[in-house]
Amino acid sequence: MANIEALPLLPQVAQYQALAAEKARLDGVSLRDLFAADQGRATKFSASGAGIFLDYSKNLVDERTMSLLFELARARRLPEARDAMFEGAKINLTEGRSVLHTALRLPKNKKLEVDGQDVVRDVHEVLERMRIFADKVRKGEHLGHTGKRIKNIVNIGIGGSDLGPLMAYEALKSYSTREFTVRFISNVDGTDFAENTRDLDIAETLFIVCSKTFTTLETLANARLARELVVSWFESEDAVGKHFVAVSTNRDAVVKFGIQPENMFGFWDWVGGRYSFESAIGLSLMLAIGPDHFDELLSGLHDMDEHFRTAPLEENLPVILALLGLYYNNFHGAASHAVLPYDQYLKRFPAYLQQLDMESNGKRVTRGGQAVNYETGPIIWGEPGTNGQHAFYQLIHQGTKLVPADFIGFARSHNPLSDGDTTMHDLLMANYFAQTEALAFGKTEEEVKAEGTRADLVPHRVFPGNRPTNSLLMERLTPHALGALVALYEHKVFVQGVLWDVNSFDQWGVELGKVLAGRIVPELSAKSVDLKHDGSTNLLIQRYRKLRGLSDES
Repeated sequence: MANIEALPLLPQVAQYQALAAEKARLDGVSLRDLFAADQGRATKFSASGAGIFLDYSKNLVDERTMSLLFELARARRLPEARDAMFEGAKINLTEGRSVLHTALRLPKNKKLEVDGQDVVRDVHEVLERMRIFADKVRKGEHLGHTGKRIKNIVNIGIGGSDLGPLMAYEALKSYSTREFTVRFISNVDGTDFAENTRDLDIAETLFIVCSKTFTTLETLANARLARELVVSWFESEDAVGKHFVAVSTNRDAVVKFGIQPENMFGFWDWVGGRYSFESAIGLSLMLAIGPDHFDELLSGLHDMDEHFRTAPLEENLPVILALLGLYYNNFHGAASHAVLPYDQYLKRFPAYLQQLDMESNGKRVTRGGQAVNYETGPIIWGEPGTNGQHAFYQLIHQGTKLVPADFIGFARSHNPLSDGDTTMHDLLMANYFAQTEALAFGKTEEEVKAEGTRADLVPHRVFPGNRPTNSLLMERLTPHALGALVALYEHKVFVQGVLWDVNSFDQWGVELGKVLAGRIVPELSAKSVDLKHDGSTNLLIQRYRKLRGLSDES
């Protein structure tokens, strides 16, 4: 799978064509019918791995459907593609790179060579340096310019250098050292910087600049603001070295910025940004939760890696989720997929998955460059329960669009508060269970009438059901559980990329807008400018300049 193979377009595959007929066969079958016909359905359509239990019985499939989906995976040579990724083959074809985020969580006693280099040894050398630095900061041994202890940590990055560590920090906040204030700055909008630094004592603040090349426009713009803030605060350039560290591979640029080489932490071109928070990009997270908990996170990631690598396809959680997602995306016309975590700590998880999934599989050509004639990546969205129930669940229950959804829940809470005799967590999880039941089975017209509902209101209170859901259930949101959950979705995205035959590991779609923005920047503040864009863009720039009090006269 490392080379471009003459794979047929997906609709030409026999199993894909059979699935189209399968969907038509099941069109008149409800989930009520499927459960009534098979009393063991829930057990049959469930699986577990790395501490995650998956119930996928509330999906619009039967054994024939699933059998065809697994056959499709084999026809698209999924096992071979999986092995190629784990072995370090250069499956990122457009950039000529290996895809080895899985190496970031391999145990120290493992060995994996890529181009003659043992990447596991390299990974653990950086991890050890991160641990030493994190311990120094946490113990008060790394001090600021005036000798004050570091109490504030500000991560400056964008994309995976922001979404990953931010999501993980929020998810594992119950494991964090609460004496630290941890902030994340990503947006080039100055408000993001201003609001995240205005209440900080800069003498107690450490900035972490995350940019592999140390050239990322948004990150470097915010880093320069931070540098100016530090220099003006202390009236000394020397302060930069005490209040900045870098996650980068560009030593010259880092040193020129004023950061000491020993405070630069590197990573590798085989780590994609959206897969990087378990690398040095996660330094802010390690500072917050400590090296031991960070190791537990890596252990959870690795355990799901092993499950994905070794479990039969029929019992493989990432494979099952990926196949079901493809089935709804390509045969049911489901344009989006909702991720609904019933844990407030996971409030940023849907946003994290948006980048992971949509940047990976939002592609319109195959790995060989041929335009596809089928749907690829869906729109990913979601909010924590129960908040979403009072916002968008109405559309999922009774709207005209089919929205498959993943429900994520935990048996134990880190905050077991009670409202009288009822624990808040039981109240939360009662909704978790009830929503998937309601979405699957709905409420018929006869059931609504039997409740004594007024005739004119009956149509409004009917729930059609047949809304597909996956239920993911774990014991508690620990670092290990988060790692397993993240790796589950990483591998789901990979599987779908293989099935659609797209390169999940490049992101050329983010480049064009950046290039055009670079051209426009000087036009927005120049005293005179000759605009040569399209009519709409010219008009908008002219209006912007007018609102800013600038003249377009030559």
